[in-house]
Amino acid sequence: MVPAPSSRRHTHGFTLVELLVALGIMALMAILGWRGLDGLSRAQAAAQARSDEVLTVQAALGQWNADLAAMLQLDQTQALEWDGRVLRITRRSSVPGDLGPRVVAWTRRSNGSHGIWLRWQSDPLTTRGAWQEAWARAALWAQNPGDAERRGEVALFALEGWQLFYFRGNAWTNPMSAAGTTTSATTTLPDGVRLVLDLPGGQALAGRITSDWVRPTLSSADPLS
Repeated sequence: MVPAPSSRRHTHGFTLVELLVALGIMALMAILGWRGLDGLSRAQAAAQARSDEVLTVQAALGQWNADLAAMLQLDQTQALEWDGRVLRITRRSSVPGDLGPRVVAWTRRSNGSHGIWLRWQSDPLTTRGAWQEAWARAALWAQNPGDAERRGEVALFALEGWQLFYFRGNAWTNPMSAAGTTTSATTTLPDGVRLVLDLPGGQALAGRITSDWVRPTLSSADPLS
């Protein structure tokens, strides 16, 4: 018996056109996947940046309220003064081991197209002479700071403008008015301080922010000699 001829198997590979189409599809999928990952990364970075901006504003307002709450009214010194440019405060030190109070100051400084809110603080003070020098340096820092004054400052965030109001006699008044000026150590301090901040656009927080602080009982201890 003569064996039947064996059948041949015909195998077909991919044509060049098919390979090119497959590579094109894979490249398109890779591009779309990369764009998706890049978009997700950008969204996460933007969300983190906005979250950081919000936390910065919250921390600054927390420090503002802490400075006012720690205000000290001592003999022959001023506890609080606003001159239209800078707010100066005599406050208890929050650093353990400090022997005396500090002078802190807040101001807005122009920075090109916008302004920036800043805080300054002195070293701990143990004498009235040191307090007088720090009080004067705080005013100089707000007007024409040198390198020595800038060492005590912290830049906070962009600020278009700000306003202050004192609460006295059941009404909010301009601190620069006769009823609101604190020009001597015996002047009655306001019962509250209203801070109005105008933030520039394009940030996580924009527009106007108002923060009211109510004065607690002031300390009567006098650590200055």
